[in-house]
Amino acid sequence: MRVHLPAEMQSRPFENMGRHYTSPIVHAAGAYGTAPYQHSTLTLRELEAARYRTALINGCQTCTAFRGKRDFPGLFAAFQGDLDNSVYTHGPAPDEQFYAQIENWQTAPGYSPRERLCIRYAEGMGQDPHGIAQDEAFWAEAKAAFSDAEIVELTYSIGAWMANGRALHVLGMDAVCSFVVPVEERV
Repeated sequence: MRVHLPAEMQSRPFENMGRHYTSPIVHAAGAYGTAPYQHSTLTLRELEAARYRTALINGCQTCTAFRGKRDFPGLFAAFQGDLDNSVYTHGPAPDEQFYAQIENWQTAPGYSPRERLCIRYAEGMGQDPHGIAQDEAFWAEAKAAFSDAEIVELTYSIGAWMANGRALHVLGMDAVCSFVVPVEERV
């Protein structure tokens, strides 16, 4: 890690960063980062498509290792979320092939048109925000597939993952951070 965190806090660095440094800012980042999972109206696969493409662009090891269905319980336990009233319950979970093919989303089978748009949007925001903002073909497709509320929701969700994933990565926390609840802590 690029910043010091006391040894007793290193097992859960992201959770404990806010206890040790700039608590209101880190807690706000945590709330922003978990809000998409708690409040999204999108399907789990749509949200995971955008999140995982963002994770690959950011280079965050924690984010690329995270799997929605498997790891949501640990994430919600860490941030006192309501798992039963979250995106966790919005449809089937992606399988490993879903994650493995994200970088080849344009030609890989198995993605719905909305999932492809989520990936395309995450890629545009992460790699070419000026281009995606001016891509009239993308916006025509997005407006036909999503409501304005869903577009705003997706935009701010991608923004949350960009911010938190990049922060974890540049601070070196992504090599040691996990939202998987250790077996001894599970109820």
